Amino acid sequence: MLERLNHAMERIERQLDGSVDAGELARVAATSEHHLRRMFSALAGMPLSEYIRRRRLTVAGAEVLDGREPLLQIAVRYGYSSGEAFARAFRAMHGVGPAEARRTGASLSSQPRMSFRLVVDGSSSMRYRVVDKPEFTVVGPKTRVPLVHSGPNQAIIDFVRGLGERTHAQLEQLSDGEPSGVLAVCDDLDPSRAEGTELDYYHGVITSSPVPEGMATLTVRAGTWAEFTTSGPAPEAIQNLWRDVFTEWFPSNPYRSRPGPEILRTRMSEDGSEADAALWLPVERETA
Repeated sequence: MLERLNHAMERIERQLDGSVDAGELARVAATSEHHLRRMFSALAGMPLSEYIRRRRLTVAGAEVLDGREPLLQIAVRYGYSSGEAFARAFRAMHGVGPAEARRTGASLSSQPRMSFRLVVDGSSSMRYRVVDKPEFTVVGPKTRVPLVHSGPNQAIIDFVRGLGERTHAQLEQLSDGEPSGVLAVCDDLDPSRAEGTELDYYHGVITSSPVPEGMATLTVRAGTWAEFTTSGPAPEAIQNLWRDVFTEWFPSNPYRSRPGPEILRTRMSEDGSEADAALWLPVERETA
């Protein structure tokens, strides 16, 4: 998988002054566009679209300083419809406008070319299983929250705290499917997975019971799921599980992620210092 991702990175470099199509990159990487975007975001720490934008502005910056072409010609080459749009994007990345940078020879920022490699340290094994599940329904309170890559998501924390003990008890009684218990379910994420984009968050359970008044439902189609489990200090154990799934498990196994909700079940110790967690992700086998 990593070798195919690197072929896609090479394709990006050849097309910086043209159209970079994520679907074409996915074909080069021999995977789905959904999985390519998901893997890239996990491995690179930024959305694919943001990397392409930063690489274009890095190369454009060198041409701005070179001074041999009009600024508008450079802007159009790298996909900007006007000098004003190019100047705004240029300033956002480099901290200075292109005209000023050319005039003063200012220092610019640089987004290095990325390549991926797998580092094997053998320090731990990952516990997982692959399960075929029939269609199921998630039921529970729902809200729309921003995506936060690092640290606590305060919007989710405030939402859960506001539900009250009665709602939590009601959810526990409704649970009759696997994974059991009250779950954190994230759905309808933006394909870019950019920081601050919004997603649907359900504090819910999997159930076949009638839906109580005031609760939302999410019907999840039948498919294959991978369950990953971990135990350890909170929240580090859970954060490390997310990281390891995308940086170690997917590159080493014949599966790719597919569209669908991401489900996390967490059980905390009484003092909140330790967690047992199970992460469920929708997957499908890679095609040859």
